[in-house]
Amino acid sequence: MATGRTDPDRRDRIIDAALDLIADAGVAGMSHRKVAARAGVPLGSMTYHFTSMDELLHEAFTRFSGTIVAVFEERLGAATTPGEAREAVADLVHHLSSGNQRELVLTHELYTLAARKPAYRELTRTWMSRSRRALEWHFDPATARQLDALIEGLSIHRALETEPHDRALTVEAIARITTAPQDNLRK
Repeated sequence: MATGRTDPDRRDRIIDAALDLIADAGVAGMSHRKVAARAGVPLGSMTYHFTSMDELLHEAFTRFSGTIVAVFEERLGAATTPGEAREAVADLVHHLSSGNQRELVLTHELYTLAARKPAYRELTRTWMSRSRRALEWHFDPATARQLDALIEGLSIHRALETEPHDRALTVEAIARITTAPQDNLRK
């Protein structure tokens, strides 16, 4: 395997390996040695590219949250009517809870870190802010905040239930939030 300057993808491989390891063993199961082995890089590469495990974790979770925001932006960006926007929100709930165990574990590991460490709390705030901005393409800010919480909550419930709720319940919940007496849809 190439080393040093002839291996420009090494940093990315380390981040990807860290995310895979977190998904398999949790943050508690992380070590420089385990990440290096999974990435197929020399152990010394770890400290060359990342000054600490916290820096690596922050970079890995930043990448992960960016992939989730990209899903929001893709789904909501395709909607052109209020009805399509509501359907996109339902699609997000069901996509995020559709059995991708890796995403579920990574999300919960990040939430746990955010509950303990302010730097990760800021990362989750940034993630939520970006998700809400995508929702605000179609809904007013207060409704976007409610929908963001609904997406998170329903996704977690669906992913962890032995008999997850069906799409009809998701659609009904979205309708209740988006068809309040005031007109909360963007024109």
